[in-house]
Amino acid sequence: MKNEPVFKDSNLQLIFIVTLFAVMGVASIAPAFPQIIRYFNISEHEVGWLIAAFTLPGVFLTPVTGVLADRLGRKNILIPSLILFGVAGFSCIFARSFHSLLVLRFFQGVGAASLGSMNVTLIGDLYSGQRRIEAMGYNASVLSLGTAGYPAIGGALALLGWYFPFILPILAVPLGIVIAFKLKPPVSESKQKLGPYLRNTWKNLNQRDVWGLFVLNILVFFLIYGAYLTYLPILMETRLQSSSFTIGLIMSLASVTMAVVSASIGKFNRIFGSKRMIIIGICFYFASMTLFSFSSSYWFIVLPALLYGVAQGMVLPTIQTLLVGFAPYQQRAAFMSLNSMVLRIGQTAGPVVIGFAYALGGIQYAFLGGSVVALIMLGIVIAMLRK
Repeated sequence: MKNEPVFKDSNLQLIFIVTLFAVMGVASIAPAFPQIIRYFNISEHEVGWLIAAFTLPGVFLTPVTGVLADRLGRKNILIPSLILFGVAGFSCIFARSFHSLLVLRFFQGVGAASLGSMNVTLIGDLYSGQRRIEAMGYNASVLSLGTAGYPAIGGALALLGWYFPFILPILAVPLGIVIAFKLKPPVSESKQKLGPYLRNTWKNLNQRDVWGLFVLNILVFFLIYGAYLTYLPILMETRLQSSSFTIGLIMSLASVTMAVVSASIGKFNRIFGSKRMIIIGICFYFASMTLFSFSSSYWFIVLPALLYGVAQGMVLPTIQTLLVGFAPYQQRAAFMSLNSMVLRIGQTAGPVVIGFAYALGGIQYAFLGGSVVALIMLGIVIAMLRK
């Protein structure tokens, strides 16, 4: 119903749960990284491959799943993706070599390839105008609550052993069954021939603003997966001797902040406008990365964590809303899957590139590298995005 708050829609509530699984794959295991390093006798640099192995399949498969979702229907892609994600992720419990763990993470990533784009695609299908902005904001809040809760839950489970956080993905299997019967998206199968469909999709993609938003997403996920999720746990253990549970709590702080900011994104959008809101968020990214690089006490971890959460809450839902607005209904899944592909490039390359900065100068260089990425983001916004 039009006058009913958008978050009460049962379809949107199911999308929220999909979003929670879309962010589970890394956020829930990050606090266990120090234990994984010790158990498998690997270096801090090598642990980044746990993220890269998970995100790499999405770089290649996400566009394929998007085209298939446009032509076969959203649910026909979403349901098997959830089941594979759950089974492969749970199987990581049984890995007893780092190589086998990476293989299982790769297959879990195959299942995860469509999740981060399908949730946003469905929101674009179901809502328009201000309700779409509100739905995106609420979805970003749910995403941030997931990234807030998973480090704490994963950190607590990791106290029992490095592999206990890998229990969580199996819950995706019953979700797939529920979605099969309960989710009611609009009919989305494309009757257009493949050639015209691909040409029209490219025509809508090939715009300066769209390419600018894609590049921004790559760089945002450089910061999330390259600096924050990979190296904040290492910073806290090496400088503060923090336990996995404490690491999870601090990481949750940023996510709670993001949830609060994202829930008000519609109001902020009316005040600042989209471009200005992204610029403000990038300034918060720069400040948080710079402060993390010099942090040596819990007091100076909390402030940049809060700033990082504000940045996430302002930038991510704004980029998603802008991109959905460029995507026509019949090409929306392919369009948003390409966005998911480019952000997975950031997820995959971020830990490796920031890892080189870490290898050059330790933990301080890792976060200063994040500061440089934020400055590049600011240049992209100024050069490529119109008001």
